[in-house]
Amino acid sequence: MFFDRPASGELAVLVHLELTQSDEADDPREFEELVLSAGGDPVAFLTGARAAPNAKFFIGTGKLEELKQLVAEHKAELVIFNHVLSPSQERNLEKELKCRVLDRTGLILDIFAQRARTHEGKLQVELAQLHHMSTRLIRGWTHLERQKGGIGLRGPGETQLETDRRLLRARIKTIEKRLEKVRRQRDQGRRARTRAEIPTVSLVGYTNAGKSTLFNAITTADVYVQDQLFATLDPTMRRIELERVGAAILADTVGFISHLPHKLVEAFRATLEEASNSDLLLHVIDAATEDRQRNIEQVHEVLTEIGADQIPQLYVYNKTDLLEGMPPRIDRDEHGRPVAVWVSAKNKIGLEELRQALVELLGNKMFEGHVRLTSQMGRLRAKFHNANAVVEEHYQDDGGCVLWLRLPEMDLNRILAAETVSRSDLEWLINAA
Repeated sequence: MFFDRPASGELAVLVHLELTQSDEADDPREFEELVLSAGGDPVAFLTGARAAPNAKFFIGTGKLEELKQLVAEHKAELVIFNHVLSPSQERNLEKELKCRVLDRTGLILDIFAQRARTHEGKLQVELAQLHHMSTRLIRGWTHLERQKGGIGLRGPGETQLETDRRLLRARIKTIEKRLEKVRRQRDQGRRARTRAEIPTVSLVGYTNAGKSTLFNAITTADVYVQDQLFATLDPTMRRIELERVGAAILADTVGFISHLPHKLVEAFRATLEEASNSDLLLHVIDAATEDRQRNIEQVHEVLTEIGADQIPQLYVYNKTDLLEGMPPRIDRDEHGRPVAVWVSAKNKIGLEELRQALVELLGNKMFEGHVRLTSQMGRLRAKFHNANAVVEEHYQDDGGCVLWLRLPEMDLNRILAAETVSRSDLEWLINAA
């Protein structure tokens, strides 16, 4: 660390205010789950209501006195607010309470730091932490604001605060360069999948909706699953086989949450780009929670922020085992296209219906059929092979061949246009053996 702060432990006092000027309040139950996910031990919960936050302490002076008493009574080492605090508010509160103060953004960053496993995930968390820390450096150096003088103490003309800020900026630039390299590698992988015509399906949804459990059920993978917020942080991808579609890539992504810190979304852009470049999004929803509609809206907000709101979505209502009389089913729109599937990933119920919906949504864009090519159509045959579109091939006595093709309609049209051949020019076989 670049600076000293009050020591913090596990015993935490939680603070949640209902603000009448706020458009949307965060759920205090979810806040408590976040603290438990971070490994905290809530010993008291202070609630209240205000028209607007106090500029100096966020809470009023009366609530501040209550908070002091709770901290002293429970010997708490940490106070966590279910709100975003300004650097000066955090500094003023720590001075009054004599213990560490954390806001909602800092809490989420701490959880992400615990969950990161891959090198990329750790870099992304560190970048978000450094951005958050850069506005709060001054709190630890109020005793070193002047440059030191005297023999052996004269330095480069910087205060300690300036030195730390310079070091922070240098570290941020280094991490951003490394993440840019990761982004380019991901782009190469996506281009390779595009060339191979392998569709990508990304699991998105509110945190703890059961995405990783569903991912494991579909792919027979062994991704970490836990009944806690942000159990999954690092993206995982697996290849699956779908009837009439062939291979597809299924990606498990980080869960979303209300008021996800903007800097966190920015730092995880390399990971979230998997979702924004997918052919289909599986929006996993906890069907049993009372906040179902609110969670759906929060996910849509984040998808809009990362530019993924225009990608086709299939709603997957999970945890139907917690609902009475809810068999697995596919909901369809007026055109008969699947729009939602009801499943229980934990009990592996409804997975066949989910696969069927995936086949319908991804397979509709695929062309499959048999075509007879003459011996003079070698270039066209080669292009079909280069596009990995040939499932089977049979040669005939006259030198021609019959190809069983499966490829996206768009690619079929592109290949035929490049060879100036129309579909009516070719001999399509209906009952090819």
